[in-house]
Amino acid sequence: MRWSVGVAGSPIAHSLTPALHEEGLRIANLQGTSERVELAREDAAQLSALLGDRFDALSITMPLKFVAGQYCDALDEVATRTGSVNSMLVRDGQVLGASTDGRGFVDALAGELSFDVAGRHVVVLGAGGAARAIIDALVAANVDSVRVVGRTQGNVDFLTNLYGNVHDLATTSRPIDLIVNTVPAEGRPDEAVLVEGVGPDTVAVDITYVPALSTWLALHERVGCRTQNGRAMLAYQAALQMRWWWDVAMDGASLLRAIS
Repeated sequence: MRWSVGVAGSPIAHSLTPALHEEGLRIANLQGTSERVELAREDAAQLSALLGDRFDALSITMPLKFVAGQYCDALDEVATRTGSVNSMLVRDGQVLGASTDGRGFVDALAGELSFDVAGRHVVVLGAGGAARAIIDALVAANVDSVRVVGRTQGNVDFLTNLYGNVHDLATTSRPIDLIVNTVPAEGRPDEAVLVEGVGPDTVAVDITYVPALSTWLALHERVGCRTQNGRAMLAYQAALQMRWWWDVAMDGASLLRAIS
């Protein structure tokens, strides 16, 4: 079988996902190609035609993660719980959806920074599809607490109601072990302000990777934080994604080297 895979979302021209897919195909000893598909949220219904017709599997990125599940016949547990889908696959005539973002994020912290999230106090900026997946994985990995800062109160409330140790940031302030920025770069407020509780012992992760060092990440580096941009999460979640697609062992660190 020759695999046709890709990544759908908008904007998509900068995406490194096709390079990860090509490396994954090589590792899995499979034939195939990967391409980018520019697809806005209002055009998400096209996913039904793309899957099976043009593609065997797709990575899903912003702004489609909240809506992709509508075009799946079945979802994995994480996608069902969070409403966020970043991975689609045609199998036995059905379109399946999954979420590997959160687990990939946690794996990238462990693999690249030797950082264990268990027992940590975390702040997440943003409450969209990626944030939901990340928070779900953090809770599953036994963080002590997560504080959420979101522009849409309904999205924040969804998360605080779903997990007992996830709260609105306004409810408390304390030293922060890990801060994660999931807000799209073009929608960010003034990045020259540090969240109270951030210090040299804080790990700061920006899940964007264009530019490689965002203004937000540079600010945290100046404070002395260890930092990570979104390439690591991208590679580690892709390893989980392609393992699901092809049932082949895949290593996030190896994939990361392919795009570094």
